[in-house]
Amino acid sequence: MIRLVLAAAAMLVMAWDATAAAKLDAATVNNAQFDGSEAKGVSATVLKAQILLDRARFSPGLIDGRQAENFSRAVSAFQAANGLPADGKLTRETWDKLVASSSRPALETYELTRKDVRGPFTRRIPTRMERMARLPRLAYHNALEKMAERFHSSEELLERLNPGIGFRRAGQKLLV
Repeated sequence: MIRLVLAAAAMLVMAWDATAAAKLDAATVNNAQFDGSEAKGVSATVLKAQILLDRARFSPGLIDGRQAENFSRAVSAFQAANGLPADGKLTRETWDKLVASSSRPALETYELTRKDVRGPFTRRIPTRMERMARLPRLAYHNALEKMAERFHSSEELLERLNPGIGFRRAGQKLLV
């Protein structure tokens, strides 16, 4: 039993390492091109497509660079709205329409403000609704969570795009 658990843990670590190996920085994402492959894990192409879908008001859900059901639904809705076959698959034609929908780079720099890092933050949020109702306010845990919500992304993605940034100091420049 222990060997089985250790083997499963090793497989998860290897999968995480493969995902972490994909380079994500401003140049890689902003210059990402359609390649037609089904991405496993985090992909710069999928991330750029998610950002462009979000800007075009076709929410892909949580922006994290991974292909998932919400991403396919957003692609399908975008395709239908643009007179394309609505199969939910990112095709060359869909990609070209998406890229043409925004002239801004996918990833941009954002400077944390005092308001971003000030809070108030809630250290511990109860899981039960009855206890949540007793809180003076239901706030974010920290500035990272607040920024992830603001930019519709996962906290993991923001941390990966901004290695070594603590998200605690006003004036810090973030890649979002």
